[in-house]
Amino acid sequence: MEEIKPKTTRLKKPVSNDLKVGKSKIPKFKKPNWLRVKLPVGQEYKKVRKIVDKYKLHTICESGNCPNMGECWGAGTATFMILGNVCTRSCTFCAVATGRPPEYDEKEPKRVAQAIKKMGVKHAVITSVNRDELKDRGAEIWYQTVYQTKKLSPDTTIETLIPDVRGNWDALDRMIEAGQEVVSHNIETVQRLYKRVRPQARYERSMEQIKHTKERGMRTKSGIMVGLGETKDEVLKVMDDYVENGLDILTIGQYLQPTKMHLEVDDFITPEIFDMYREEGLSRGIKYVESGPLVRSSYHAERHVNVPI
Repeated sequence: MEEIKPKTTRLKKPVSNDLKVGKSKIPKFKKPNWLRVKLPVGQEYKKVRKIVDKYKLHTICESGNCPNMGECWGAGTATFMILGNVCTRSCTFCAVATGRPPEYDEKEPKRVAQAIKKMGVKHAVITSVNRDELKDRGAEIWYQTVYQTKKLSPDTTIETLIPDVRGNWDALDRMIEAGQEVVSHNIETVQRLYKRVRPQARYERSMEQIKHTKERGMRTKSGIMVGLGETKDEVLKVMDDYVENGLDILTIGQYLQPTKMHLEVDDFITPEIFDMYREEGLSRGIKYVESGPLVRSSYHAERHVNVPI
């Protein structure tokens, strides 16, 4: 069958044999069988849905159109998104709304903490939109959310997935000093694709944020997407940079186009290539690598708490 050619403008890619790595030979607009997911159903899913609505909370599960929402919510867990659901960035892969955020809610940390206690989760993931317009990038809300969650649920472990603070290390220090077990910051893609995928971010600055977090003694984590036109060598270069900057935990997953307004998928990467990336990451010294088509940054996050640092 002849491959369907997309009509939209595509990224120019360097001529390299590496471009053949992971090619699935599946038409661009047809998802392969290994990307099929179950619709969110079940009593536990309904329970989480009810709690999220009751406390008027945002989750990246919904805002980011996560394919694992059914599985995670069915297990009674969710990733909470603080500081609203409107982002000051316009990353071309992300389904979260872009614009001028409203004033943040100072009572939000308490509501998040209460919801986590009500759900009885053993491990919670907390993330946020970018709030570039705030001098402290929302650091105090970050601190209070973790602090109050630990106060109400002292046995609950926490991962904080922190966006780019634009080099405001004082803000970052405040965000990570409330007692969370894992601090994550996603690189998202290879360096060559940054201007197209993360136009308001810088690859080197994000790596520096991971380095700064590690220097503060934290368990560090990050994630990238594949299927955006990157080469194998470029992915391995990201891994080398991760090791140089002190990364402990890495997640690698398939990019999926959230809407027609976002970047389209360049290719669906095969499960065998994800396995290869996992082995490459481990061989380079990254302590834990979660790599697979449906892996997202908070997928199986409870497993990452005990990674030695």
